[in-house]
Amino acid sequence: MTSADKMTEMTSSERARLATIQTQIKRIDGRKADPLLSKHAKMATSPFLFFRGSAQLFYADIASGILPIPDALTQVPLTCVLGDCHAANFGFMTEEGSHGDNVIFSPNDYDDACVGHAAWDLCRYMVSLKLAIDHCQGVKHGRYRGDKTNTSKPVVESDHFELAMDAFLDGYGTVCQRVVDDPTTLYDAVDTITEGTRLHKFYLKACARAAGGDEFLTKSALAKAVQMRDDGLAFRRNPEKYSPLASHYFTRVFDAFSPYMDEDVIDIVERNQAGTGSNNLSRFYFLVGPAKPHTEASFARCHIVEVKQQREAAPLYFFPGLTPVNRLNPAHLTARCQRKMQRNPDLLLDEAEWLEDHWLIRSRHHARVGIGPEDIGIGNKSVDGGFVDFAQLCGEALAYAHARGDRRSVAFEAAMLAALDCNKMALKQLAESYADKVIKDHALWLQALTYPSSST
Repeated sequence: MTSADKMTEMTSSERARLATIQTQIKRIDGRKADPLLSKHAKMATSPFLFFRGSAQLFYADIASGILPIPDALTQVPLTCVLGDCHAANFGFMTEEGSHGDNVIFSPNDYDDACVGHAAWDLCRYMVSLKLAIDHCQGVKHGRYRGDKTNTSKPVVESDHFELAMDAFLDGYGTVCQRVVDDPTTLYDAVDTITEGTRLHKFYLKACARAAGGDEFLTKSALAKAVQMRDDGLAFRRNPEKYSPLASHYFTRVFDAFSPYMDEDVIDIVERNQAGTGSNNLSRFYFLVGPAKPHTEASFARCHIVEVKQQREAAPLYFFPGLTPVNRLNPAHLTARCQRKMQRNPDLLLDEAEWLEDHWLIRSRHHARVGIGPEDIGIGNKSVDGGFVDFAQLCGEALAYAHARGDRRSVAFEAAMLAALDCNKMALKQLAESYADKVIKDHALWLQALTYPSSST
């Protein structure tokens, strides 16, 4: 079948929708659907991955009215939001970046953070719950590719979606009410995971990888990224993840960013193909600390600092006038929002301008443990409450992050409780219908990748 034949098969509404998708993708990625671009290939894996890589489309649909957020929820006071809130952007990490050892469950991606409507995060997360279920079902039945799945295990079903949405909103509302009743709880965090639950092993894994933990020297992000050579520490030679810098380029990168480091720079590499939404942005990893540690204590002084090219937060192209704060340069805005939303933010968190781009500088957590759809959607514990429990914890963690946008009053929490009380059902229905739309968008995306010349 030719590209022209394939295009003829599409309805006029499908062609119009594909044109919208292509326009928004090109605006961020610089090109329409391209099967040779690693980000676009990654987005083809499943609707969940497509959703992760196309946050701009979500906000385009809000702005155009395709995704109508209930008016009452947009009347709630603005706060700091994640911007790209979904189920894979929560996990375990140490507070204060690589400078602390206290493990909490928290949002772990602030690249699209800005000041906006909390309902954006709520809706986007709830959409991702249905897409996570679809992803796990698709992996089990061979429709989508999975990396680490035993397909004989049970998988969450569509019935879990309603339960998970309720748990997420209940967790969110519970924290809002807790803060209204006692504002000092604003400085609490999700730091207790019940033994025997689905997430407990991930919590233990994070604790073991923190400095001083049993696996710090072997499984921490630092230990997996670096190696001891005769002349000291250096990043491992792993072409899939890291590219060494030519000497002249090393010098330029070092000169630009070494003033922001808190100890000596031992090595620098370019990080390859990281993330989904920001997969096509440049980033460097700095190995910082004493060059030749010989004990666990001195090794713990070393850490990795990420320097990442930053672009405008996804919501701001469509909602540019919400607040003057959002006029800050993209890296500055991300750092500001992250500092507010985290209880104990990274001790190394800064921004810089270099080569006419803005760059975010932040330490990499030693013990960061991410959680993907297959981690909480497949297996007996996932089916028997783990998926739903995960959604509740995400609701709690997100509420803490949103509430910290204003630490001087409880106006946000009180208004959000009132708005959710009357709009939970509408929000749930909206999330379900939009998730179905994302699944259809993904099918169009696959067609655009398969028949590039048929794309409008």
